[in-house]
Amino acid sequence: METLYFILLGLVQGLTEFLPVSSSGHLVLLDRIFKIETGNFMLVSIILHIATLLSVIIVFYKDIWGLIKNPFSKDGKCLMMSTICTVVVVLIFKGFFINSFSGAYLPVCFMITSILLMITYFKTKSKKYKNYKEISYKNASIVGLMQGVAVLPGISRSGTTISTAILLDIDSDKATSYSFILSIPIIICSLLFEIYECVSGNQNVYTGGFLNISLAFIIALICGVFAIKIMKKLAKTGKFYYFSLYLAILSTICLLI
Repeated sequence: METLYFILLGLVQGLTEFLPVSSSGHLVLLDRIFKIETGNFMLVSIILHIATLLSVIIVFYKDIWGLIKNPFSKDGKCLMMSTICTVVVVLIFKGFFINSFSGAYLPVCFMITSILLMITYFKTKSKKYKNYKEISYKNASIVGLMQGVAVLPGISRSGTTISTAILLDIDSDKATSYSFILSIPIIICSLLFEIYECVSGNQNVYTGGFLNISLAFIIALICGVFAIKIMKKLAKTGKFYYFSLYLAILSTICLLI
C-alpha cells in the first residue's frame, strides 16, 4: 500500500505541478485519503518538487542558460523582483501557511483557483486583451505577491502566476515560460528552509522507504516534463475552463466529504 501511495505521489506531483490545479493541494488530499504516516509530509513534498524543478531545467535549459550568462537582464531582474515579493509574503504568513497543510482550507482554495482560471479564460477571449510581449517590474512584483499566496494548498502556483500575468496583459506564451522559470528560485528557497528546519530539529524527517521516495522522484520528473509541454500548448489556446470546471467539482467533493 505504501509503494502505491508513493507512485501516486509521483504521478500527482509531476502532472499537477505545472497544470493549474495545485500540486500541493492534491498531495495533501492524497495524504489524507491514504492516511500513511510519513513523518514529515512537507519534506516529502519538497523532494518531489526537486524532481519537477529538474523538469523545468530540462525543458527551458536554453532560457535558463541565457539568464545565467546575463543575470541582470530585464528578465533576470524581473525574476528577482518576483522572488523577493514571494519570500516576503511567505515570511509574513509563515505560521498560517504551515497550518494550512492540514487540508482544512482545500475546498475554498480549490474554488478560488477555479474562479481565477475562469476569469482568465474570458480575459483571453476578450478583444481588450492587449497581449503585450514584455513584463514590467511592477507586473513582476504583482506576480510575485500572488505566487506567495499560492503557497496555500489548493491555490495553484502555476495557475495563479500565469493567470495574474495574463490579466496584466502579458503575452500568454511569455506568461507561461515566466511562471515555470519563476518556480526555480522558489523551490530552491523552500528546499533550503526545509533543510534548516530538519537540521535544527524543528521537524521530524521521514527516513524510511528510500526506494519508495526514489520511485516517486523519477515518476514526478518524467511526468513533469510531459505536463510542461502540455501546458505550453494549452496556454496558447487559453482553454483554462477545463481545469476550472475540474477544480469546482473537486472543491465540492472535498466540502461534502
